[in-house]
Amino acid sequence: MIRQPPAPHAPTLTPRRSPATIVAPAASVTVSSAAARVASAAAASPSLAPASSPARVASAAAASPSRVAAPAPARVAAPVPAPARYRGAGLVLILVAAFMVVLDFSIVNVALPSIQRELGFAASAVQWVVTGYAITFGGLLILGGRAADLFGRRRMFVAGLIIFSAASLAGGLAQDPVLLVISRAVQGMGAALVAPAALSLITTGFPEGPERNRALGFYGATSSIGFVAGQVLGGVLVQFTTWRAVFLVNVPVGVAAALLAPRLLGRSHEERARRRLDVGGAALITGAIAAVVFAVSQGGAAGWTSPTVLGALAAAVAAIAAFAAVERRHPDPLVRGDVLRLPCLRKGGALILLLGVWNGGEMLVLSLYFQQVLHDSPLMTGLAIAPQGIVGFSAGALGARLAARMGMRWLLVLTNGLAMFGFLVLTQLPAAGGYSPVLVAVIFVGFGTAGTAFGAMVTASRGVADDDQGLVGGVINTSRQIGAGIGAALLPAIALTVSHGTGTGTAGVGGARAAMLAGAVAAGLATLVAWRSQGDDKKSTATTGRQS
Repeated sequence: MIRQPPAPHAPTLTPRRSPATIVAPAASVTVSSAAARVASAAAASPSLAPASSPARVASAAAASPSRVAAPAPARVAAPVPAPARYRGAGLVLILVAAFMVVLDFSIVNVALPSIQRELGFAASAVQWVVTGYAITFGGLLILGGRAADLFGRRRMFVAGLIIFSAASLAGGLAQDPVLLVISRAVQGMGAALVAPAALSLITTGFPEGPERNRALGFYGATSSIGFVAGQVLGGVLVQFTTWRAVFLVNVPVGVAAALLAPRLLGRSHEERARRRLDVGGAALITGAIAAVVFAVSQGGAAGWTSPTVLGALAAAVAAIAAFAAVERRHPDPLVRGDVLRLPCLRKGGALILLLGVWNGGEMLVLSLYFQQVLHDSPLMTGLAIAPQGIVGFSAGALGARLAARMGMRWLLVLTNGLAMFGFLVLTQLPAAGGYSPVLVAVIFVGFGTAGTAFGAMVTASRGVADDDQGLVGGVINTSRQIGAGIGAALLPAIALTVSHGTGTGTAGVGGARAAMLAGAVAAGLATLVAWRSQGDDKKSTATTGRQS
């Protein structure tokens, strides 16, 4: 890190600003407080920006030429403290929006049997109501975060809320399966703008330290509560109104949040460099995800060696290869290769991907099992699954303490092992009767899921420079949503394949048990990944020491 001398006196600028950091391709130059004031003023007055940035980067290159790999535009970060009102009502608004996005991912699970009956979905296709949302949400998360950096966080936050609300209205009024799936896909697009913008509004609106940690703690707790509330609220709405209410409930909340955002959040003042938005890369990776999930969902019905499935897998491989080629040549790629090569990010990404597989598929299979095998009401289905989310909330709250006592590696081994144990117990699901003691095993799955999510985020971000933390967050969130999309297609496909030949057209208890075994396999693989992470922990600790 190279310290620059103070910049010339700037009498008209605000004196209290956070230090600005100018990042060259492979060098990071910390500027003094006077230079930081110039960078902050550039954010408010763009005409000041071009004159200062190139000179400072050139100075850094001259001082340490070995650290500069190739010329590229500098990125200037000048955080602006949030106004007082932002830290109260504004935070509540952000949390409400985050709650709505998470709620919508789980609230639909309980409504699936009702949707299947009324709209005439085939048993092998009804999961696309969930998968369509997961594909666009997961595929566009990184692009949504980059758009927030380029065009303004509040602007993308409001745009995402409007898109999400409009798609919710269309889904609630849909009269055929195709329109409903399209509406869900558009909902995912809106959520992909809201989620990263909401998180970045918190991280840039609160100073680093206890205040930001507290705000992020509320953000994480809101996600856990939203997941539980989605299961219960979905059951209440479906049982006492109609399945359409699970979509229409988003409309007034989203519209109100979009109208209040300009008043409560204020205008963002971050400087946005002139960079190209990597739309092509986002389209390719989203197409690859869609092809993989389509192949998995059709494998049970059409056969895993059918031309349709093999063609979809070939298209996915081609899209991934094209994505890699585009990213290597793009001046501002969606995902930088040097960041993806970090051992801890790979480890954290693998853990969160496997978590998404078991979590996304398990919720869908259990919702169908309770209603189609045990013939429970939607409300009872939500209440039966709710303990998993409640225990998961406790695991998230205790994660930091447990990690301090036993170390991150052993915490991840414990949480993934508990999830695997819970799934193995669930392979003994009863074929009939009321609530069985076997179903208590969902609390082990819930604790393991939340604890693994916490540990994977800490592992992935460890030893990474501050300027790359946003990309790390995008990669981790995308990995989880990709996993959820695959799980929502894979586990129901396994259940339907095992139950094939029963003549009911739905997955029976044998299929549900097989799907739980698949979840146990995913959790077991995650346990092995966590067990082998000791070397990477040492590497990341050394990297952190060098950076400090």
